[in-house]
Order: sequence, then C-alpha cells, then structure tokens
Amino acid sequence: MNMPEGRLGRQLEFLFEIDKLKSVLRRTYLLDGSRHENSAEHSWHLTMAVLVLGEYANEDVDMLRVLKMLLVHDIVEVDAGDTFCYDTVGARNKADRETAAADRIFGLLPADTSSELKELWVEFEARVTPEARFGAALDRMMPILHNLATGGRSWRENGVTKAQVLEANAHMGDGSEKLWRTIKDLVNEAASRGELLDTVAP
Repeated sequence: MNMPEGRLGRQLEFLFEIDKLKSVLRRTYLLDGSRHENSAEHSWHLTMAVLVLGEYANEDVDMLRVLKMLLVHDIVEVDAGDTFCYDTVGARNKADRETAAADRIFGLLPADTSSELKELWVEFEARVTPEARFGAALDRMMPILHNLATGGRSWRENGVTKAQVLEANAHMGDGSEKLWRTIKDLVNEAASRGELLDTVAP
C-alpha cells in the first residue's frame, strides 16, 4: 500500500504502526480465562473504566485528558513489550526501553501531534498531576480485577505474593482512595482463599 505524502501519510503510518499493540500479550488473562489479554484490549478496558468509575477520583480531574493518557500510555509496548508489574529484572531498563520506543513511535507523527502525545505519555508515567494519578490507579486496578475473576491465575503462575500486590499497587490510593480500599479488601479475601500466596515459596 502506498501512503499519501505529507501530513496525512504520516498520520496513517502511525495508525498502522500502533495496530501492532493488538499482538503484544500481557500476563493477565481475559475474565473468562480463555487466553491472555493483549495491550490494546487493556487500553480499551481502561478507557471504559474512566467513564464508569470517574466519580471515585480523589480530586476533580479533566476526564478527557485521562482518556487521552490511557489511550497512549501503552503504545510504547509495540517496541518495548509489556513489562510484568512484578518483574524486578525487566523493570531495571524499562524506562530506557520505553523512552526509546516513545521517541520512535510518536516520532512517526507530524511534529505537533507527536509532541502532544509524547507529553501525555510522559505525564502519565510521572504521576504528578491528578489526571495521571487517577489514570495510573485504574491502570493498576484492572489487572488485579482480572486476577480476582480468574482465581488468581496469573498471580499463582508467577509466584506473586499478597505483599507484592499490595506494595506494587499502593500508589492507587494517590488517585482513588475509595478504589484502593476496595482492592485491598478483595486482595486480602483472595489470599484467605489461597488464590494468592502469603509469602514467597522456599
């Protein structure tokens, strides 16, 4: 396929490139347990969560900005892949891999749009605005809900403990204290049912 020249061509090239996000698999399973979720599905589910759960943000937030951030926040995974939340080894160079990916992928766009989307991605990663904090809370909540719905399947397969879940996701409270309290209660219940390890296995 021959792309048109100029601005429209660059925009279409970007849209074609981010289609690859549909092939980036996460450790999280679909709620029916049939297969792993991909990153594009995760981003869609997150944006729906904003529409449904926006009332639980700690602060007044610009919901459109939250939606924009969540639509772009995982695009870097086209190059960098999905780094599992509890992967301490992968986390070591995650920022470098994702920054390089952001430069390349957003750089496909015309300069004005490239700058706007990269700034949204940087804002989300930094979690210094109310919008980023709320978006990050939902980003961490959704995989937990998937694990709860599948009997802790991904947690059990990867030896994740209750302490790891609570520690790694504690910043949810910065965006939504209500949602974080609810998640903590549900995680504790899952651990009591044996769906989540209390300690690391010897």
